[in-house]
Amino acid sequence: MNSLYSYTKMNLDLDIGNSFSKIAVLSKNHTIEKLIQTALLEKQVIENTIREFSVQKGIISTVRNMDSDIMDFLKNSIPTFIHLMHQTPLPIENLYKTPETLGKDRIAAAVAGNFLYPKSNVLIIDAGTSLTYEFVNDKHQYLGGAISIGLQMRFKSLNQHTAHLPLVKPEKIPPLIGDSTEAAISSGVINGMIAEIEHTISHYQSLYPELKIILTGGDTNFLVNALKSNIFVDPHLVLKGLNIILEYNAG
Repeated sequence: MNSLYSYTKMNLDLDIGNSFSKIAVLSKNHTIEKLIQTALLEKQVIENTIREFSVQKGIISTVRNMDSDIMDFLKNSIPTFIHLMHQTPLPIENLYKTPETLGKDRIAAAVAGNFLYPKSNVLIIDAGTSLTYEFVNDKHQYLGGAISIGLQMRFKSLNQHTAHLPLVKPEKIPPLIGDSTEAAISSGVINGMIAEIEHTISHYQSLYPELKIILTGGDTNFLVNALKSNIFVDPHLVLKGLNIILEYNAG
């Protein structure tokens, strides 16, 4: 372990998504010191991480039902622990009409976007299992956004809901004209998703000309070079947003 952090108390942030779980150790300035990505959240891994970094504060955001044994362990092992809920105080104003249905990863991304650009209108695009758009204005107000279908889900949907179309894995940005069935699927899915993102960005920019745009999520690296807009990239934006919420509540 890096000796610089041997006696430093760090924060534990857990982002439990639809496809993967992320266990991260962050400093108070939101720098990630350790990141574990896993499909299965294991108690022993969390316990080892808490011990290694002398964790004193922690937060969890989850879109799944959590194992009660793990939740009890987190609450009993970390002196200051927050289970992010719609009632949790935030450093931005949440104007979403149904906050109880708002994904915790979505609001965490919005918080991080506002933190990075506190005096700007910010559009956050999260290209993960779902493709989501979040908007925070220059008054620190979260207005909402949109939820669409993520890249992998689009490919799987074509395969599962048709009789003969194969499951295609994205490898690179395809040409517009697909000269085989697999190439046609790649073109339709990938270029269609890029067109959707570009159109959404253009619409927001027509309303907010000085808009800041952030791209995050698992498909960030795949998409970023294909997008024409000026975009700031942060693949760990949700984790940093969770840490900001943690520090805001715990001090």
